[in-house]
Amino acid sequence: MRATHLTDLPFTYTTRKDGSIVVSHEGRSVMVVTGAEATRLARKLADASVEEVQMALAKITSNFKRGNERIAANHLRNRS
Repeated sequence: MRATHLTDLPFTYTTRKDGSIVVSHEGRSVMVVTGAEATRLARKLADASVEEVQMALAKITSNFKRGNERIAANHLRNRS
C-alpha cells in the first residue's frame, strides 16, 4: 500500500490511559481493542511504518482485501 496523502490513510488509532486502543476508519470509531490483544497491537504499531500500521489496523478490524479481487475481475460474469 502506498500512501500519498493523509486522505489515503483510512485507519487511525488512539491509545487510552487504560491501555485500550480505539481504532477508527475514516473518522468513525469502529472498534475498541482491550486486554492482551491491545498490548500485542501496541507493540506491533510502535515500530511499524505507515503502511504497516494501516495493514495491522485493517487486519484487526477484518476490513482488508483478501487477494482475490484481480481473479474475480477477470471472471466471465464480471466482464462487460
